[in-house]
Amino acid sequence: MLDTHAHLDFAEFDSDREQVVQRMRQAGIDNLIIPGVSPLYWAKQLAIAEQYQCYFALGIHPWFCPEDVDKAISELTFHISQLRECPRFVAIGECGLDKLYADNWSKQLAFFDAQLTLAHELNLPVIVHAVKAHQEVLSHLKRHKLPKGGVIHAFSGSPDIALEYTKLGFKLGIGGLVMNPNAKKLLKTVSELPLESFLLETDSPAMTPLNVTEKRNQPANAVLFIDKIATLQKKSSVLISEHLVSNAMQLFDL
Repeated sequence: MLDTHAHLDFAEFDSDREQVVQRMRQAGIDNLIIPGVSPLYWAKQLAIAEQYQCYFALGIHPWFCPEDVDKAISELTFHISQLRECPRFVAIGECGLDKLYADNWSKQLAFFDAQLTLAHELNLPVIVHAVKAHQEVLSHLKRHKLPKGGVIHAFSGSPDIALEYTKLGFKLGIGGLVMNPNAKKLLKTVSELPLESFLLETDSPAMTPLNVTEKRNQPANAVLFIDKIATLQKKSSVLISEHLVSNAMQLFDL
């Protein structure tokens, strides 16, 4: 199995990162993708990805938009040019729009647009963060027409919104929220859409599922989501696991 979204480089894992990776592998999660969030974090992110031979993406998250848009995008472009031939570099992101952090909305729009342009130029998929902003995100994606598509990270929306994304070649990241019985729209989406639509992710250390006592989420928890998706889809956990791995391999060209 593959956790397609885990911030293994974040400080929450500094005290026991080795043990977290061991637990992940013991649970059957062979590898993960570490998304990028900010120029300030990239050096540590890349070092962790190298240490554990993880896949990774590079990008600028809407919560971490630097002041100087042009400088940060130039820095992103330079880093990507240095890493383009690395087989573990798989996408641009995490990038996107978040209306819960609307104080920097104009910068979010500028950074999202620039990263989509870069993804189109480099023929790479994108890892998209979309919170309370589906219509704006969809408008950007329709305008850029990315040949490789990407994933809508931590998707929680309705089947109708989900289908708008899948028609554009995007998959939907399914994580801890699928364990919440109150997430009615998401549960309906996972029940109704074909398995080709989904990727497995945790967003560790965030988005800890309800039935886990530890406050911090971790990649090993991804196995819990497999069983829940299997129940919703009325299919075996083995089939779900195999299909989600295949989806990730296809999207990220692994």
